[in-house]
Amino acid sequence: GYGDALWRPDGLCLEAGTMSAAESEVRRSARRKLYLACTVCLLFMTGEVVGGYAAHSLAIMTDAAHLLTDFCSILISIFSLWLSTRPPTHTMTFGWHRAEILGMLLSMVSIWAVTAALVALAAQRIHDGDFDIDSRIMLVTSGCGVGVNVLMVLILHQSGASHGHAHAHALPAKQRQGSGHHHSHGNAAVKAAFIHVLGDLVQSLGVLLAATIIYFWPEYKVADPICTFLFSVLVLATTLPITKDVLRILMAGAPRDVDFSSVRERLLSVKGVTSLHSLHVWSLNTTRSFLSVHMATDEGTDAQLVLKKATKLLRSKFDFSSVTIQVEH
Repeated sequence: GYGDALWRPDGLCLEAGTMSAAESEVRRSARRKLYLACTVCLLFMTGEVVGGYAAHSLAIMTDAAHLLTDFCSILISIFSLWLSTRPPTHTMTFGWHRAEILGMLLSMVSIWAVTAALVALAAQRIHDGDFDIDSRIMLVTSGCGVGVNVLMVLILHQSGASHGHAHAHALPAKQRQGSGHHHSHGNAAVKAAFIHVLGDLVQSLGVLLAATIIYFWPEYKVADPICTFLFSVLVLATTLPITKDVLRILMAGAPRDVDFSSVRERLLSVKGVTSLHSLHVWSLNTTRSFLSVHMATDEGTDAQLVLKKATKLLRSKFDFSSVTIQVEH
């Protein structure tokens, strides 16, 4: 026997493609946040380009470039969010949920590329030393940059444990397993944009610090490219955790909050089960995890009863989106 699933008349399984009302609401909320953040980002990015050019500040232009990256990544997120709602087809039998993950990966790669270019420009400016900065314009623009980035963080912030990865994974394993995978991670698209904006906020604070130093001590104008270099590296570091999660999902690795040994032990604890093999656990995206397994039982054991108990146990303890179990004698 196999785990339960929903089937369409054309033979496509709906379990991987359908979503609950709660998930639909999460996606609608995500789109609203992304649209608002995209508008704010575009408006202030234009302002920073003008201010950075007027001030001759590479640090301000760096911040504007990261805002451009944020803007592009949010557009990618909006597109991937829409694409992931499309139903399964005969070719894409799991639906389009991985579109969110591909969007996240593209966002991370884009900010790495921009950061590498800006670090090179900062190094050249430090080497040449021949540049002038309008510290007054730089100070005003960087101050506004901090305010706008704080606003964008508030827009994209997801309440509860969903706003950050570290909070969810700091919980003990037992608490995490029962807490609900989709609630602990939040929406993937908003999360990717949130990581971008957090990095940009940190950089904006650094730019404001550099602007303050240059305003009061003009002879330390080298703080502008140094700030660009140091905070670009920091922004790069903020993308590493989410990149690791993306690679884990693309490589069909087990979800971070699911302990493989614990899953195996719980399945073996079902009465009548003697052994199991071909146990696979993987994720479709950051909110939907899957399991398949073959379970061997004693002679005379009711296979359907074992199937129901195992399926109920897995769904309640680990919050799998889809469970496929084959019972063998």
